[in-house]
Amino acid sequence: MRKLALALVTVWLAAVAATGPARADTQRAWVKDIPDATTWKHYSKTLGSDELGKCIIDVKTNDIYFFDVNLFNIHADFVLGVLLKQAWTADNVREYNKNYERAKPKFLLCYLTHHLKVDKWDFSFWEGDKIGPDDVVRVKKRLEPAFFQKDLAFRPDSPMQQAVAKDVQKRGLRIITNDELYKAAEVQAFNKGRAVGKLRVVPIGTPYESVQFDRHDIVLLQESYPDITPVAGILAMQFSTPLSHVNLRAGAWGIPNAGDKKAREKYGNLDGKDVYYEVTDTTITLRAATPAEVEAMRTQIAEAHHVALPPADLKTQRFAMLTRMRARDVVIYGTKASNLGEIVTANVPGVRVPMGFGVPFHYYDAHMKQNHLDAKVDAMLGDPQWATNPAWRKTQLEMLRKLIMEAPIDEETLDAIYKRVRIELGGVGVFVRSSSNSEDLPGFNGAGLYDTRGNVVGKPQLGEALRYVWASLWNQRAVAEREAFGIDHKQVYMAVLVQIGINATAAGVLVTKDLWDPTDEHSFTINAKWGLGERVVQGQMSPEQIIFDPTNDGTKIISRSDDPIMLKFDEHGGIKEEQVPAGQDVILTEVRAKKLSTMVGKFVPVFTHGQPLDVEWVLEGDDFWIVQARPFVGK
Repeated sequence: MRKLALALVTVWLAAVAATGPARADTQRAWVKDIPDATTWKHYSKTLGSDELGKCIIDVKTNDIYFFDVNLFNIHADFVLGVLLKQAWTADNVREYNKNYERAKPKFLLCYLTHHLKVDKWDFSFWEGDKIGPDDVVRVKKRLEPAFFQKDLAFRPDSPMQQAVAKDVQKRGLRIITNDELYKAAEVQAFNKGRAVGKLRVVPIGTPYESVQFDRHDIVLLQESYPDITPVAGILAMQFSTPLSHVNLRAGAWGIPNAGDKKAREKYGNLDGKDVYYEVTDTTITLRAATPAEVEAMRTQIAEAHHVALPPADLKTQRFAMLTRMRARDVVIYGTKASNLGEIVTANVPGVRVPMGFGVPFHYYDAHMKQNHLDAKVDAMLGDPQWATNPAWRKTQLEMLRKLIMEAPIDEETLDAIYKRVRIELGGVGVFVRSSSNSEDLPGFNGAGLYDTRGNVVGKPQLGEALRYVWASLWNQRAVAEREAFGIDHKQVYMAVLVQIGINATAAGVLVTKDLWDPTDEHSFTINAKWGLGERVVQGQMSPEQIIFDPTNDGTKIISRSDDPIMLKFDEHGGIKEEQVPAGQDVILTEVRAKKLSTMVGKFVPVFTHGQPLDVEWVLEGDDFWIVQARPFVGK
């Protein structure tokens, strides 16, 4: 079917081309120059927050072709169908692909981009193009008389092209990087949508633990927060990555979410008022809501979210190793542990998971009952103030967590768990991780709701860490999130995953989809920071962000990390902050990105739900470890 369609287009285009180069006002397939903005509008298209055009330069004749990207999706369509008039065969495509090597046999294949958020123009090449400095300079010279925007900057998209950029910069060409564009943008859209609600401007210096929101608030955050309770919309003055917990929350809730560095200056006068809020790829609208919009908000009946939880087996007491755990064991060990167990027991070559074991739901339930805390939970949830008084509920949750952490842990249980740490895990520092039955689920990933203790050393620290993780089941943010999705708190239990700790060189998150380009069906989004991974998902500093295409090893750089701090193991147990050593600029080299993506690609078939995967990883030296995998919930 594709060959037939291409043949028909080729016949039509041959007739068009016979009349000579097309003029913009007759909208032919291609033109030899773009003399003005009107012509540019005809031959370009808008993708997200960018206007994109493409051109081709014939290496032998130096002819330039600006083709209609609304008619031809990729360069190859135009080259094969119009310039070469060839069928779409494997041999012809193989020959065409030689134009991405350093020595170009026939064509230079160029992109032209207008970045609408920052109003900057540049030219670039596919991130897998091995173009050399001489050809970059040649493209720039050929564009000068043919394109209405002058002084175009060269934008390198890959690490290899960044090396080329250093050369061409010495020759006088202006360079602009994706990192500069990302950080220069005043506005960043993370989740499109519209909402009506009361604007809440959070004062600078407000402690994260004291922030309380109503489900219908639209919040303006002047500082970065590691997490947030359910709201109707989010506007932040500091923004980092689509994979931060706050941004993942917004995607799961389906609410408008954006960053605007001047939001307080623009919208602070609306604090406390009912507002209309809309986010598109390039714009933010925040204004006083009309009476009709307010009335519609008040009378609207929201469709309830209901997430089905795996039932909890409270009888099983066995501390199963990941090598003996499968996805079906979610009813005993929770989703985090059972997902990792599924990967480990699948025995996929080349996939590395730190060894660990699960502490079943039974022990959380026993701790609550032995210390009569289950009755306190029932009384709290049954009190009429639970649903009507947020301040009371916050106080009650704080008291409950304190009681769970201070209540004595059963010594026999602690001895048995510590024995397993010493015998099965070698007595090294371990991560004590949450693994409830209300996280990592299709439609509800619960990222960051519950807590982890890292580098736990010794029996006393282990007992403290177990109670800390159990208590996190009643974090305010976790309770609010479960309520927003209609989850019954009485059906929620906490298991624990005890895992060998990896003192990571770097860590981050990989999602098996391109979060920046919804039309890209092959690429992965990868975020990274030096040291342990908590600072990636907290979103308080910009991480390194790349897009990696495993089908052709293409690496596109979105941003480099600006975080000067890394988290490392403390020799006495726990985590400490250190300065990132000077000279450590690039985490995700092309070699590392390929190695990680290849590893993830191997176990994707283990999960059969069909959604993209959200994978947490750590790097130790040059070796990767997988520490979490779950369905990705987001845009």
